[in-house]
Amino acid sequence: MKPRILINMHYLAMGGAERALLGLLNAIDTQLVEVDLFLNQHTGEFMPLIPDKINLLPEIKGYNAIERSYKQVLKEGQFSVLFGRLIGHLLYSRYFKSLTDEEKCTDASGFQYIMARVLPFLDPLDDLGEYDLAISFLQPHNIVLNKVRAKKKMAWIHTDYSMMHINAYRELPVWAGYDYIASISPECTRSFVGVFPSLKNRIIEIENILSTEFIQYQSEQFNVGDCLNDKGLSLLSIGRYTHAKNYDNVPDIARRMVYAGFRDFCWYIIGFGSEEQMIRDKIVEAGMEDYVVLLGKKENPYPYIKACDIYVQPSRYEGKSVTVREAQILCKPVIVTNYPTAKSQIQNGIDGLIVPMDNEACAHGILQAINNPKLLKAISSYLKTHDYGNESEVNKIYKLI
Repeated sequence: MKPRILINMHYLAMGGAERALLGLLNAIDTQLVEVDLFLNQHTGEFMPLIPDKINLLPEIKGYNAIERSYKQVLKEGQFSVLFGRLIGHLLYSRYFKSLTDEEKCTDASGFQYIMARVLPFLDPLDDLGEYDLAISFLQPHNIVLNKVRAKKKMAWIHTDYSMMHINAYRELPVWAGYDYIASISPECTRSFVGVFPSLKNRIIEIENILSTEFIQYQSEQFNVGDCLNDKGLSLLSIGRYTHAKNYDNVPDIARRMVYAGFRDFCWYIIGFGSEEQMIRDKIVEAGMEDYVVLLGKKENPYPYIKACDIYVQPSRYEGKSVTVREAQILCKPVIVTNYPTAKSQIQNGIDGLIVPMDNEACAHGILQAINNPKLLKAISSYLKTHDYGNESEVNKIYKLI
């Protein structure tokens, strides 16, 4: 019999971690291993992209109520999970009030409080049998740790822990329950070990797996036409509208570019999230309605990357940006801000450019790049001669079983 692998994920909405999961699923050779994908909810724009070779397990009551609206959970009669969520939210609210203003901006402890209270109301997944390897792809990692039977278990790190505030006391017992911890970059490893030094020896570095063939195929599924180029040079950013992505500062960066005399451009942002209204307000406040445009959700963002002139990642922090790598695969000049892990992905001046985080300096750096078409062409030419796909990373998973 082939070794059995289970992979758990919340759902498949648009996002970097979700695209990384699709890359992993496409890269896995099901002639070698049998793969079950357990999604807590069968929702999200990327659901149709699950490869046919992967066995998608049915939704299970309880698990599918962890992140649904309270109204929907109440309507379905899932009262125990709802009770656990409410208690977890209450306890987190008390904890949140104890944090400083700076800690509140980057705190990522909330879901751990909620999962700890919901977990007792979830049935064990014993009917699935025992797996050779069970993977929890996105935190919190409580489900695979406590509800799945497996010979070995692995949890994944997707973010830069040096830029986040967490309740390490609550998280450590969860991480410590895993045999392996997959980190997407050396920088993510260093930041994680800085918070959890006792877990250093459990880390295995496995990059986000991306398929050049898949991305190029998806980029040709439809023609964006002139919708990104009707206002001159097109800048594009992709990601959830959250604090980490720094899109709230894009209107001010664009304003500084306009004030510097460059008006023949438009900065498009694909995504969704809790900060959308704030970003829209910032666009109006800066008077940048003609220069910064939110395109909303796009199930397939690759034709937009193919059509843009420059891809920009203005993040405050990243683990290892999936969209940056995708833009490089499509041979687009990439500009990123100097977040802590930027140098793990960009060779400055060779396969992309790194500009300062400060809005004024960021605007200046982008304008310098735009005014140096020879450099941008050289970056694109370099990308065309290098393969940024890395399906071979999946071999590291095979070795674990």
